[in-house]
Amino acid sequence: MLIRIFKNLARFIVTFLAATLVVFGIMRVLPGDPAAIAAGENATPEIVEQLAKEFGTDRPLPVQFWDWFSGLLRGDFGVSYVTRTDISPLVLDKVQVSLILVTLAMLLALAIAIPLGTLAAVRHKKASGALISALSQLGIAIPGFLLGILLVSLVSLRLGWLPANGWTPPGEDFGDFIRRIILPVTALAGVQSAIVMRYVRSAVLETMHEDYLRTARAKGLSPMKALLKHGLRNAAIPVLTVTSVQFAALIIGAVVIERVFVIPGLGSMLLTAVGNRDLLTVQSVVMVLVAITLLINLIVDVLYTILDPRLRAAD
Repeated sequence: MLIRIFKNLARFIVTFLAATLVVFGIMRVLPGDPAAIAAGENATPEIVEQLAKEFGTDRPLPVQFWDWFSGLLRGDFGVSYVTRTDISPLVLDKVQVSLILVTLAMLLALAIAIPLGTLAAVRHKKASGALISALSQLGIAIPGFLLGILLVSLVSLRLGWLPANGWTPPGEDFGDFIRRIILPVTALAGVQSAIVMRYVRSAVLETMHEDYLRTARAKGLSPMKALLKHGLRNAAIPVLTVTSVQFAALIIGAVVIERVFVIPGLGSMLLTAVGNRDLLTVQSVVMVLVAITLLINLIVDVLYTILDPRLRAAD
C-alpha cells in the first residue's frame, strides 16, 4: 500500500511541475507587454523599460520561470503589476474563502446525493425511485449561476429570509456567516448533488447484482441490510471518482457563483485580475486552483488504495 501511495505522490509532483510550465507558458504567449500595460498608453519607452526591469520581464524566460516557481514553493507569489502590492496575502486570504464555500457545497451535495441515490437504486422499480431519477435529471439541466439568481430572487428579494449577497468571515460573526453562506452553497451544491446522485444510483444498482449480496440475502439479511453491511463500501469506489471530478468542477463553478453573490474569493480575484490584465496575479491564482485540483486527486487516489483491497494486493 505504501508503494502505491508513494507512486501517487510522485505522479502529483510531476503533474504539478508540468502544470507550472504550462501555466507560465500560456501567460507568456498572450498578447501585450505587462510593463507597457502598467505604464499606460501615453508612457514613454524609457518608463516602459524601467517598469520591465522592475517587474523582471526583461530577463530571459528561464530566469523568470525559476523566480516565479521558487517563489511558489516559498508561498511568495510576487508583486502585482497593476496595484504594486504583494499578491501572497491576498491569495492566502481569498483561497480560504473559496475553500470554505466549495467544501460546504461538496458536503451538502454528498449529503443529498448519497441517501437519495441509494434510495433511487433500491426502489428503481417503484414510482419513488423513478421520481428521484427524474428530479436528478432536472437538477443537472439547471446551471449553478441560474439557480443562484433564482434563489436570490425568491428567497432574498421576495421573501426576505436571507441576505442576497455579501460575505462575513465565520470568526467575525458566525450567525451572519451562516445566513450569507446558505444561498451560494445551495446554488453550488444543486447541480453537483444531481450529478453525483446519478453515479451513486448506478454504482449501487451494479453492486446490488453482485453474487456476494445474493449470498448475504440468502443468509437472511434484508436487501437494505445486505447493501448497507456489504455493498456500500464497493459502491463508494466509483463514487469517489466522480466526487473528485465534481469537486474540481465546483472550484471552477465557484468563480461565477462568487460574482453572483459578491463573495471575495479566488474567483472574484481572478476575474478582476483578468479585467485589469494583471498577468502575474492571473498566473498565480490559476496555479493555486490547479494545485488544489491536483491535491484533491491525490487524496482520492490514496483513498482508493485504502478502500479497494485489490489495489493493495496488486503491489
